[in-house]
Amino acid sequence: MARKFTGEKLIIASHNQGKVREIGDLLRPFGAQTVSVGDLGYPIPDEDGSTFIENARIKSLAAAKASGLPSLSDDSGLSVDALDGEPGIDTALWAGPDRNFDVAMRRVIKAIGDGDRAAHFVCALSLAWPDGHTEDFEGKVYGDLTWPMRGEKGFGLDPIFIPKGQTITFAEMDPTDKHAMSHRADAFRQLVDACFQS
Repeated sequence: MARKFTGEKLIIASHNQGKVREIGDLLRPFGAQTVSVGDLGYPIPDEDGSTFIENARIKSLAAAKASGLPSLSDDSGLSVDALDGEPGIDTALWAGPDRNFDVAMRRVIKAIGDGDRAAHFVCALSLAWPDGHTEDFEGKVYGDLTWPMRGEKGFGLDPIFIPKGQTITFAEMDPTDKHAMSHRADAFRQLVDACFQS
């Protein structure tokens, strides 16, 4: 039986304002007041796990212990079939030290060359409490990469990803439509069912 979130304030263990905003939107219906570790000035812990779940857990536990409050983290990235799953957990590293995702998108497309453009986004969520307990979930969405980049509404690698059954990129979609089908939405459905529903 999963542990339920029963508080009011939830720390979002991310410095990525796009993610923080998206997570806040997804949790607002459940009355959770969210504040990010960036707003609190907490440092970014070393993400030295070998999976999305491990890295999400590192971040959520660090924030929960620092704040004394339940904390939620997301570790997500793009897995490209033709690149044997890369960039995977290193997706942000492909964006360089300035986290410039235009750079990451160009690197991904260049690395694929004429190869298969099938890919999927992965989102791991870890909800941690100050006592060290965590509840962990993983969501995925499959699709294909396109070039050149299209759309202004998303963040990260959204401008080159077209989900299966669609003709537009995540960055061209209305955020409500993206939230309904994204890897983050998949992971959040699992999280909400387990930890936020009575």
